[in-house]
Amino acid sequence: MALSGSVLLAVKSEGPVTTRPTMPGIESQQAFDLIKERFPGVAADGASATIVFVAPPWRSVTDAESQRTIEAALASVSGGPQVSRVTPPSAGGSISADGSTGFASVTYAVPSPDVTDESRAALGKAVELARAGGLTAEVSGSALKTGTKMSAVELIGVAIAALVLLMTFGSLVAAGLSLMTAIIGVAISFLCVWAAAGPMGMMITSGMLALMLGLAVGIDYAMFVVSRYREERHGPDDAERAAGRAVGTAGSAVVFAGMTVVIALAGLSVVGIPMLAKMGVAAAGAVLVAVLVALTLVPALLGFAPNRVLGRARHHIGVPTPERWSPAQAWMGLVLRRPLLITLAGVGVLAVIAVPALSLQLGTPGDAALPATATQRQAHDLRASAFGAGFNGPLTVVVDARDADDPKAAVTLVAESVKATSGVVSVSKVTFNQAGDTAIFSAVPSTGPTDERTEDLVESLRADRPLVEAANLVTYEITGTTALDIDMAQKTQAALLPYIAIVVGLALLLLLVVFRSVWVPVKAALGFLLSLFASLGVIVAVFQWGWAADLLGVEQVGPVMSLMPILLVGIVFGLAMDYEVFLVSRMREAHTHGKPAHEAIVTGFRQSSKVVVAAAVIMVAVFGGFAAAHEPLIKMVGLGLATAVFFDAFVVRLTLVPAVLRLLGERAWWLPRWLDRVLPHVDVEGEALNDEQPGPEPDRTPVHALSGR
Repeated sequence: MALSGSVLLAVKSEGPVTTRPTMPGIESQQAFDLIKERFPGVAADGASATIVFVAPPWRSVTDAESQRTIEAALASVSGGPQVSRVTPPSAGGSISADGSTGFASVTYAVPSPDVTDESRAALGKAVELARAGGLTAEVSGSALKTGTKMSAVELIGVAIAALVLLMTFGSLVAAGLSLMTAIIGVAISFLCVWAAAGPMGMMITSGMLALMLGLAVGIDYAMFVVSRYREERHGPDDAERAAGRAVGTAGSAVVFAGMTVVIALAGLSVVGIPMLAKMGVAAAGAVLVAVLVALTLVPALLGFAPNRVLGRARHHIGVPTPERWSPAQAWMGLVLRRPLLITLAGVGVLAVIAVPALSLQLGTPGDAALPATATQRQAHDLRASAFGAGFNGPLTVVVDARDADDPKAAVTLVAESVKATSGVVSVSKVTFNQAGDTAIFSAVPSTGPTDERTEDLVESLRADRPLVEAANLVTYEITGTTALDIDMAQKTQAALLPYIAIVVGLALLLLLVVFRSVWVPVKAALGFLLSLFASLGVIVAVFQWGWAADLLGVEQVGPVMSLMPILLVGIVFGLAMDYEVFLVSRMREAHTHGKPAHEAIVTGFRQSSKVVVAAAVIMVAVFGGFAAAHEPLIKMVGLGLATAVFFDAFVVRLTLVPAVLRLLGERAWWLPRWLDRVLPHVDVEGEALNDEQPGPEPDRTPVHALSGR
């Protein structure tokens, strides 16, 4: 029913919006809004393209033959219905001093996601015409961006997930059930996001994030419930009771794990970036759907195949399973024999890996980060070689001269002041609006868009502004793509620590209620911070410093994408707390049922480690597939998520968590009496279910066999 309803809603909706996302509170956005207000008909967020022409050594772009070729090439573009203006190469601005190179600017009346394939094909045709005339021609610009699209990477991830599930359960039915319910949940959430995208102003990236996380947690939650159901099958007639106990225990853990993910994703709304807030809401909705599917659809389907999900285990129903050696058992034995050494080693390794994160530089990797074979990259390099790196990222100055006695004279003085600033190569001709009270001109920096010196230049221009404004009775703002990227980076960097504090603080309260312990939530939060900064260290080392860049196919180093750290916090924190709840809830369950703290660690680890490992392997494989993608930004996101999940699952949750709990002993479950009376009681461990029917025989594996005691 839910799937059918979501299909109907999605069919009737307009789908995601394609306008440029806004970021209130930054100067660049305010300048864009002013352009939109004062220059009617000019799309401040309209797409643009730059066609670079290079003449052979014996010619120049200004000779008659080259001019005819360039005019013919631009004529094939200018007639397009979405094109608002085509500016050919001209002396003094867009033709190099030696005449060898020139570039034309194409401005569109629509944002880049709305540029049609026909318009992009016209750009390609113009390039081919120029090449046919003997010129070297390449094109770059936002008009070439096709937006986020589905690819085969997701299908590869699903295939890997199916294989891991099959290996984990040893049952095709159990693996198929977990995967099928996850896909159904993802379909419902994605279609609902699609239906809500129009009214809420969401972009397609919100749906993609919901799809990715919905699939991730959907598989995790279904696998956790199915795994617990298989454990609870102690006789041929207790399928219904086993399903109830699975929902009462594993289902409760799923609810609280899902709540931590929702907290992390909903917390994106406090950052002050509407696009991130909408992405967080969409992804949080997908997680809620995954929780509901795990609590309803999964146990319902178990009723259709109560024995077939057991696989080979169905032949041993009611027969005690002999204890067998496993890698998890061997690893736990090592951890419990040397908990202090393991803790120091794990923290030390993650701390060393996190060192590069101290040099984190945020920005927006542009055409310079594309492969050398891409036309955008070649156009970027040709333009930088002929004109200077700054021509690939000019600054736009918007001057409001309504209060000036002589607006034109005042704007001229502003342009001269900007031109005299150290780091500015040149300024363009001033363009006034129809009313004559607002002007626009460009300032070309001497350094590239992602260079730290360009950021210093923007700050210098803004610092010198008050004196210039007061002297000329005008106000002006610095904007453009380069300035927008700088402002976005500064805003997201300023919001990162408050966001981490809010998310971690709320999750600490939730985990305090779940585990009724002071130290377990603190340990969980500190472990998350270790894995987070270690993954950021890997990102900086690869994409900013260039370590192992060739191995991963990174052809150009530069700043880390501005939104990457905050997205990493929201996504990884949710997945990390999933693993924490899944693992420690079994330890807490064993302790609640009477086992000493040390023995509870052994029991809980053996019962849940297999599921946690399988879930982590699935996530690392899926995200690692994105790291192999061609698009640099997708590659960055994929590598960041893959390394973060790897560090958190294998180093923190499966190593540091049992080691620290072993060091704490019974103190790990300490809670002040006054706090115990205040906190609400929740039965995550299913203690109340013990009154219904005796459970399985208690685990009598000698603890000394694992710990060396």
